[in-house]
Amino acid sequence: MKPWLSCQAGRVRLTLYVQPGARKTEAAGEHGDSLKIRLAAPPVDGKANVALLAWLAERFGVARRDVALLSGDKSRHKVVEIRCDLADGEALAKFGLH
Repeated sequence: MKPWLSCQAGRVRLTLYVQPGARKTEAAGEHGDSLKIRLAAPPVDGKANVALLAWLAERFGVARRDVALLSGDKSRHKVVEIRCDLADGEALAKFGLH
């Protein structure tokens, strides 16, 4: 499927490349082996991470507590896990990708 997406055992794991300080928050296609996310929040005091996790929770229709940043706290390259039971195709559709 996609190298940046893994759906198994009620978890969706995403490998992301995040570009903070964008005009609006949106999925912007692939960036190497990652999904690129343009993020409206600035990269200051963890605000971008908070905004990213909140945006993903809203996008996947889960509570914020169901979205966890596994790695990349201070990096543009991040791994995020979302507790929800979706197939790969359903997860792709959340970003408008197929």
